[in-house]
Amino acid sequence: MAGLQIIDSHCHLDFPVFDAIRQQVVQSAQSAGVRHIVIPAVTYQGFQRVIDTASLYPHVSFALGLHPCFMQEHQLSDLERLAEYIESQPVCAVGEIGLDFYLDGYDSVAQISLLKAQLKIAKEYQLPVLLHVRKAHDIMLKTLREISFEQGGIVHAFSGSAAQAARYIQMGFKLGFGGVVTYPRANKIRHLAKTLPLDSIVLETDSPDMPLYGRQGEPNQPVFVVDVLKEVAGLRPETIEAIAAITTANATRLLKLDGA
Repeated sequence: MAGLQIIDSHCHLDFPVFDAIRQQVVQSAQSAGVRHIVIPAVTYQGFQRVIDTASLYPHVSFALGLHPCFMQEHQLSDLERLAEYIESQPVCAVGEIGLDFYLDGYDSVAQISLLKAQLKIAKEYQLPVLLHVRKAHDIMLKTLREISFEQGGIVHAFSGSAAQAARYIQMGFKLGFGGVVTYPRANKIRHLAKTLPLDSIVLETDSPDMPLYGRQGEPNQPVFVVDVLKEVAGLRPETIEAIAAITTANATRLLKLDGA
């Protein structure tokens, strides 16, 4: 395990739950071999907080986007502001954006409209995207085709089928695997982590959310991406060193993580 270099490709390090322990959390992750962390925004109100958090650490990058789970907080003007921020800030992706048809009372029309607008912004600025998709993979794939989106990105916390995975990969996307893969009964996700091409996989935690098996009820942390790596390595034929190196290279190339 010594010397492994891992990337947590999805971590909400800016969230208030980390305010009192953020430095400790980052140092713990670094000591364990987490060489880079990517923080996605979820609302316009959080853009500056994400930027300020990333600015504190040389090995932290950020993405800006409007998340489908916060539709009530988004304003139409936020799209213009998103483009303005992208022009002035070193964003690595547009995200976290997407579709969530698992939510109670979701408005699919509004979500798809917001998604398309942000995909067009990402396309204009030649940026990849960080996608949140629940119960909506076929609609997401259809939307990506309609927009002719070619910048690729990461499907965060991938939960779709093998056929949907293949379609995302064909479109230049990587698939994010995190805490869910550590649950013994998560048969579908564990099978995908075992069988998908390694060059299509990236690792993540979604901290402080999506706790690992055995850690339910406590905030997730980026250091636990090491445990995700170990779990994936236990499922696959490659060595843990190879999985760490290739998943890190996947995220580094896709997101252009200079200095990662």
